[in-house]
Amino acid sequence: SKHRNCLTFAPTIAADGSDRRACALHSDKMAAVWGRLLRRGFSSAQQLSAAAGGEEHQAARMWKILSFVVAIPGVSVCMLNCYLKAQQHTHERTEFVAYEHLRIRNKPFPWGDGTHSLFHNPHANALPTGYEDVGEH
Repeated sequence: SKHRNCLTFAPTIAADGSDRRACALHSDKMAAVWGRLLRRGFSSAQQLSAAAGGEEHQAARMWKILSFVVAIPGVSVCMLNCYLKAQQHTHERTEFVAYEHLRIRNKPFPWGDGTHSLFHNPHANALPTGYEDVGEH
């Protein structure tokens, strides 16, 4: 058909009552609209990319200053606080109380003598009968 290159058919009825297709007019309007959109899109993208160069430099400079002025001193103060708190802390362990619901062993562990957990610390972890190093502390 003669309208096969047209994207849409817009049937119109002329003043004299004859049926005409407005395909050519419609495609010319669409081409003009797409042309304006593409030109506008490419020109604004070029403008934005040219303007962004200065903004990226300013943003990088701002984050560099914030890192040295805020982040590094903030982390340093937190590290000092943790160190001082650790120095004040006494490493006394609580007295052992043999509660029935704690340290229940239904079967021995498959390693060692069966009473020590895999990551056993004799100072911090009690056995079902109490701490191992009672006399050493």
